[in-house]
Amino acid sequence: MSSGFSGGGAPDFFIAGRRSSTTNFKAQQQFSFRSPLSGTLRDPNAQIRRPDFSGKRSLSEIQEQNQERLGFYFRNVKQRPNYQHASPISTLSPVDFSPAPFISPEVSSVPILQQHRLQPLTLSNSIFSPNLSMNKGNGDMGPGTGRDIMGLGSESEKKMMNHRLQELEKELLGDEEDGEGVSAVTNSEWSDTIRNLINPTRNQISPSPTTSSSSSCCSTSASSPIPCTKQSFMDVAAAISDTKQNVAAKIFTRLQQVANPRGTSEQRLTVYMVLALKSRVYPTEHPPPASELYGKEHVSSTQMLYDVSPCFKLGFMAANLAILDATSEQGFQKIHVLDFEIGHGGQYMHLLHALAARKCENKRAVTITTFTDFATGGDEKLKIVGQELKALANKLGVCFNFSIKNSNITELSREKLGIEPDEALAVNFAFKLYKLPDESVTTENLRDDLLRRVKSLSPAVMTVVEQEINANTAPLTVRVREVSEHYGALFDSLEATVPAHNPDRVRIEEALGRKLGNTVACEGRDRVERCELFGKWRARMSMAGFRPVPMGQPISESLRVKLNSVTRGNSGFTVIEQSGGICFGWMGRTLTVACAWR
Repeated sequence: MSSGFSGGGAPDFFIAGRRSSTTNFKAQQQFSFRSPLSGTLRDPNAQIRRPDFSGKRSLSEIQEQNQERLGFYFRNVKQRPNYQHASPISTLSPVDFSPAPFISPEVSSVPILQQHRLQPLTLSNSIFSPNLSMNKGNGDMGPGTGRDIMGLGSESEKKMMNHRLQELEKELLGDEEDGEGVSAVTNSEWSDTIRNLINPTRNQISPSPTTSSSSSCCSTSASSPIPCTKQSFMDVAAAISDTKQNVAAKIFTRLQQVANPRGTSEQRLTVYMVLALKSRVYPTEHPPPASELYGKEHVSSTQMLYDVSPCFKLGFMAANLAILDATSEQGFQKIHVLDFEIGHGGQYMHLLHALAARKCENKRAVTITTFTDFATGGDEKLKIVGQELKALANKLGVCFNFSIKNSNITELSREKLGIEPDEALAVNFAFKLYKLPDESVTTENLRDDLLRRVKSLSPAVMTVVEQEINANTAPLTVRVREVSEHYGALFDSLEATVPAHNPDRVRIEEALGRKLGNTVACEGRDRVERCELFGKWRARMSMAGFRPVPMGQPISESLRVKLNSVTRGNSGFTVIEQSGGICFGWMGRTLTVACAWR
């Protein structure tokens, strides 16, 4: 999601400034300095002159002379912006300052009254001296420590150590942009820093999703454990994008060690993610899920997800409350709801209960119009849904009508829909729009076309509930990251609501596996799962002519109360108002968003 939100590796300015090994070795040992008074004294008669001077002066002579005369001392400052030396040894280290054939680092001058601020740095720069002794517990270094640090491990470990030392040097010697002094470092901080340098963490996270799989958070050995499966997913995606099937195959081998359909939520997610990624590499052996998303099993198991997951169930409830508030504010007693995918009708069972709970002088009537869905049973399934809703409405004392239309959505009009003048039209898009192809798939752009046609009906309110995931036009690596984070949170949240021994959880997770598999493995018209972020939906609604209808505090508070009753106060689930919509999430990750428009 999404991410998407993502570490190491040498920054570009270190890589760009590298020279040959011989040049680096010379740059590490040769330093030239110029006086800090250069360019500051305008009067030529005031310049410091030594007519009897022959040869070059040493640094100690220059520093001693200037301290006696003007009270200045020298301090190295990192060059900006080029880092020409790759040495991990600080430029303030006690090295040989023999005369150099070229001018390199500049020298800055600071009043002598501030010398005490550099004392920690003076001590720190001696940590690589071979003559220091080490006392346990106080962070001091012993004989040979500097040589031991630089001689640790393999070549890759040396490079990693060099990079860490460069970053440490940059932090210690780097001035702030405004020229403020260097901050002091305590002895305890030095002890922790040195311990981290001597014993670096072995499980490093890959610096970027575009790097080779050998630099991922996983070990390069096929038998080593994988502490970061989500990074491995991104490494596979990067290998697929670069058409490196052999690299992807090696990562698949490592991921198979984690995948377990009966294990933790992460292990179960890995099963479906590996299958989805393999569908891109080996489409013949592992056909990507496309037509399965229209099958009865998928529709039924997805409905189970809507019933058991608070993030989906509360999204439906938020849409219902927005419909009731918008129509009551406009003074309508009759509501006509247009729903393009009614499913099993569970959303409107809650609507009928909410309508019956509101005390009104005149009983309000509800009419629901939906469209035939031949892929999931056509009229027969919808007739059963209408009968169930009718029976519930009679029990609650609510006037109810149910209508099924066979007309094409391109022929929408208030007359053909049978909308009466005294009825408030409410259009509900709950987990429907993301399935329609947009301009990235076809020139027809059914998504925007449907929104414009609905706008022409002048609805009193239009409600939208969608999953919060950037999976429409995002490139493969971004999609893989978003999918792993979004569905990983969903798998985690299911453990808090559905017992592990419940057989329905297996069916629900299989439905999630088909959804994420279609997002990752399919392209073009075969990719049905094309979810977008709330910000993109806002832009799309605005372009269609809609303006937002903020969901007020009463709606969000009502949903929080319902959430606490459903989850028994589980703190993992969240309900947050943001940008006019209401976000439902798990452990800080937003999973669904409900919003209203007019």
